[in-house]
Amino acid sequence: MEEKSRKHILNVDFFEGLTGDIKVEPSKGLEDIGQRIRKIRQEKGLSLEELSKLTGFDVQFLSSLEKNEAQPQLGTVIKLSKALDSAFGRLVSGVGDKLYSITRKNERRTISRSTSHKGQKQVYLYKSLAPDVKGRHMEALIVQLEEDPEREVSVHEGEEFIFVLDGVVEMGIGEDNFELEPGDSVYYLSTTPHHIASKSGKATILAVLYEG
Repeated sequence: MEEKSRKHILNVDFFEGLTGDIKVEPSKGLEDIGQRIRKIRQEKGLSLEELSKLTGFDVQFLSSLEKNEAQPQLGTVIKLSKALDSAFGRLVSGVGDKLYSITRKNERRTISRSTSHKGQKQVYLYKSLAPDVKGRHMEALIVQLEEDPEREVSVHEGEEFIFVLDGVVEMGIGEDNFELEPGDSVYYLSTTPHHIASKSGKATILAVLYEG
């Protein structure tokens, strides 16, 4: 009886708008992430070589990010935000100017795609759910995962909470590996090496990141 109730809850209409393919839409006036990285770097008076020394990322990779030839994964953005002494949310979805944010279903915006470090394969798409809050330290995202046979591992500051909405997710944390299904969730410290991808096809998750 309890199992049947759980399945019913996970299939209500609330989840319909959260799952399925995320369509790439115009950014509604917001700069793209590559432009934001370059702008903040220049504001700080840093060269690409200096930013490379601060982050450990090679100059060619950083240059490709600024030119939008590759798109950073969220862990990469967090490392860049630390090096640039800038809020993680500013890089992901721009500067907010409000005390709170209510995001209607049809008002979600700022879709970005993320590629592998080599920039050859799309790993996921993500959309910010609360880009308007000023000085925020958490970022709430709807993320559409794809398969990642390279199993690229991420390590960065902060904490993460993941709730699976649709599909099956492969999750690696340290030496442990899990398969997460709709309704499953995980909370972990981002300083632990971790990997997340769809097991097959695409999967959709709600991700809340705290930059620490």
